[in-house]
Amino acid sequence: MQRGLFVSPQSTTSTPGRDSSALVWKVCAATLCRLALNSARRFVYPFAPALSRGLGVPLTAITSVIAASQSTALVGMFFGPIADHFGYRLMMLAGLGMLVAGMFAGGFFPFYGVVLVSLFIAGLGKSVFDPALQAYVSERVPFHRRGLIIGLLEFSWAGSTLVGIPMIGILMEYMGWRAPFFAMGGVGVIGILALSFLIPKDEKRRIKHQTAAGLWNSWRRLGQERAAMGAIGFSFFVSAANDNLFVVYGAWLETSFDLSLVALGLGTGIIGAAELAGESLTAAVSDRLGLKRAIILGLSLCMASYGVLPLLVQTLPQALGGLFFIFITFEFTIVSALSLCTELLPGSRATMISAFLAAAGTGRVIGALSGGVVWLTGGIFLTAIVSAAVSGLGLASLIWGLRGWRSRTNETDN
Repeated sequence: MQRGLFVSPQSTTSTPGRDSSALVWKVCAATLCRLALNSARRFVYPFAPALSRGLGVPLTAITSVIAASQSTALVGMFFGPIADHFGYRLMMLAGLGMLVAGMFAGGFFPFYGVVLVSLFIAGLGKSVFDPALQAYVSERVPFHRRGLIIGLLEFSWAGSTLVGIPMIGILMEYMGWRAPFFAMGGVGVIGILALSFLIPKDEKRRIKHQTAAGLWNSWRRLGQERAAMGAIGFSFFVSAANDNLFVVYGAWLETSFDLSLVALGLGTGIIGAAELAGESLTAAVSDRLGLKRAIILGLSLCMASYGVLPLLVQTLPQALGGLFFIFITFEFTIVSALSLCTELLPGSRATMISAFLAAAGTGRVIGALSGGVVWLTGGIFLTAIVSAAVSGLGLASLIWGLRGWRSRTNETDN
């Protein structure tokens, strides 16, 4: 039984030390690529006013850009089976190509319609790239180390808040609102060159059922697996619960503590730090706990933190501390769940991951739509109760799906 970080899917004669070193370089390069992809997805939120001024459109028009970007998770789910059948490297390069095309189009042609389409294309690039990368790495890392490697890959999500967005702000301040488009497009070009060099061409064994029926069979198999359907339900509910709070936390802090925009920016920094801590925690302890136990523990703590939040209204540090605990437990839970999903359909990993991410994207849309209504109806108390209750539905879906499930590999089932 292979107990190292790396297992080769092609050969039993590879050298573990050399293979592990090569995988580390690939993961580092891919993480930097994902930093650009994630920054392209997230930078519209804080810089919506600057984009509206630069494009000469009302702020409400930028919300359409955000909605279009979020919808790419649904479109991206159709690329999962393609990655499983045509190769992960090909789809990673295609995703980066979409980022490059979208960013350069938005930079060279500063018109609202073009920027709307360009950010949709760039967002779709992320939805194509992520499942292919996670499937590629998961195929080469044994299940008992899957939480570590997926946790490390997810550093780029927190990094987009802690590094990417501040750098974009500097570029906008000194070089204009179009500068980040060129910068992220340039990073995408570098990423294509790096991954083309580091990752060998896709093996012929993967390209053997290139038919519509073969692609459809991947979705049919997913629908027949109770564990897969339970994980998809889990992803939908916990994401809806989190966005139900996420879209109104700024309003809660502003009305409760009379915060300025600068102080509200601190709240975003707190969330970014919590995401980084949650991803680090996943990498450090989820494999030791076992992924199933880690997910259940993390979500239980997240539900409890939702319930406690309305009590933390006396001081701003208490409120920020409550938000930090919510987002660290949520990030730990969702990244651990993503690690587990890489093993639910070993023969169709990208299909499973893309479905998981599509369910999360759908949940975020529903949570964002409900969040404002819930907030206006009952304030932070009702928001917290709804988020905790919907998270409970996610926990029930996960437990139902994983009842009796065991990993099909020779590694521990965790």
